[in-house]
Formats: sequence, structure tokens, C-alpha cells
Amino acid sequence: MFPCRARPLTGGMTQKTANTRNTQDTRDMTVLVTGATGRTGRRVAEAASAAGLDVRAASRGGAVRFDWYDPGTWDAALRGADAAYLVYTPDIGAPSAAETVGALARRAVGLGVRRLVLLSARGEEQALPAERAVRDSGADWTVVRAAWFHQNFSEGPLVDGVRGGEFVFPAAEVQEPFVDVRDIADVVLTALTDGSYAGRTLEVTGPRLLSFREALGEISAAVGREIRYVPVSVKEFGVMLAESGMPAEETAFLEDVFETLLDGRNAHVCDGVSDVLGRPPRDFADFVREQATGTAWTV
Repeated sequence: MFPCRARPLTGGMTQKTANTRNTQDTRDMTVLVTGATGRTGRRVAEAASAAGLDVRAASRGGAVRFDWYDPGTWDAALRGADAAYLVYTPDIGAPSAAETVGALARRAVGLGVRRLVLLSARGEEQALPAERAVRDSGADWTVVRAAWFHQNFSEGPLVDGVRGGEFVFPAAEVQEPFVDVRDIADVVLTALTDGSYAGRTLEVTGPRLLSFREALGEISAAVGREIRYVPVSVKEFGVMLAESGMPAEETAFLEDVFETLLDGRNAHVCDGVSDVLGRPPRDFADFVREQATGTAWTV
């Protein structure tokens, strides 16, 4: 089980004061944001732009082209940047992640990009090799280990289950401290612009524990219709993924991840968000109220 880790207060200053000072000193930074059309990358790019940074919002099909699987796209995206946010797809624990992330990190350092912030998954043992690869790259690194996102219920492949009224997932009654991606983005931005977070691993969670059944119950109450939670075994879920057309190698990887990640090891909250940002993390109930007024869960 991974310990909760975040930077303590130092120097007699409040965390908010220290971060404000360091952020103001780096507002002329150029920041590369990989995965800029994704759940976290989009919010990091927005937060960095709002803070006055020069943002390179990179993706496979965007104006700034970046593809983890095409090293030929790396140099143009990296050259001239001061810092980079790294979010590896499809998953930071994938078998190819450590080698690829390590190669990118070393190339970034070679091109003068000193500060790297890597998004990792809280409690995912398969992610540790990629974390080590960034730590060993020579960069001023920060790893942000995140809990399950609030937005996994409103964006991405699991939304159809919420809309359809039946959410099938291999989490049994395990509790999770769901975290808002906007909080992740704010923590990432701080790590990108405040050098005192270099060499640190930050764990970010929401303020309370919820089972998937309880989370779906809150969504059901907000939208006024029942969304059933159907727990299945990891093997049963793997069969469903295979039947949907997922390649066998990817299905096997996800089965391996879910066997450990959803075993209860993450059923505790951490103070990463409040320690870094000087405010409490957003609650799942607030996220649900916001989304209930939109179209994410409209049938």
C-alpha cells in the first residue's frame, strides 16, 4: 500500500503564500501539455492559460502534434518549452509505458525541458516502472498520483452505463476517495510552476470515501432516475471487454490492473490537494449537482 505523500509547510510561510510567490516568478514559462484533449490535459491547459503561461496544447491531431507512439513528433513539441505535463495513454501502467515515458523524459532533458510532471495512478503497482523512468531521467520531476476521477462518470467509456441506467463494473463494494480532475489540474499547475515540488510524489484524492454503489446512488438522486450498480468479477468484466472488441493483450492488462487496484488498497483519503493548494478538495456531491444540470447524463 502506498503512503500519502505531499510537501510539508516550510520556512514559516503558509503554503498559499509560498506557491503564489513562485508562480508569479514563472509566468513567462512555456509549458507543454500532452494529452491536451483528454480529461486532465484539457483542464491543465486551461488552468495554465488562465495563469498567464504560454501553453502548448499537444495531441495527436492538434495544432501542436504529439504522439507517444511516434517519436518523430516529440522534438518539435518539446523544443523551447520550460516544463511539460506528461499523461501517457492508454494507461501509465501499460507494458510499453516505462520505456516510452523514460525515452521522452530523457529527450526532454536533452532539449532543455527541465521540469516534468507525470500523472500516475494511485495504488497502481503497474505504474511504478514509468514513475522510476521519469525519476531516473535527470529531470526536475514531480509525480502526481490521482484517485479515480469524478469525471469518469461523466466523460469517457463508462458514461454509457450511467446514461443507460446500468453501471457494470468489477469494484464490488470497495470504497474510493473520488477526486475532481479540476483539483488534479490545479495541483499539476502548481507543480509545473513551483520548483519546490521537484523530487516529490503527491497523492491527490477527494475529501471522503464512497463505494461505486454509493456514488451512483448520489447521481441517481440528482437526475431523478435509478442507475443500477451491477458488480461483476474481474474475469466477467474481461469477457465483456473482449466481446466489445478490445484486443486480448489490452483486456489482459486491464484485468491485471483491476485485480489489484480495486482490492481496497485505496480506501483512504490523502491531504495532497489541501496541502498543495491551501483549500479542501471538491466534493463528489458538488460535481454531481453541476453535472445534473447539463447533458452528460441526459438519456
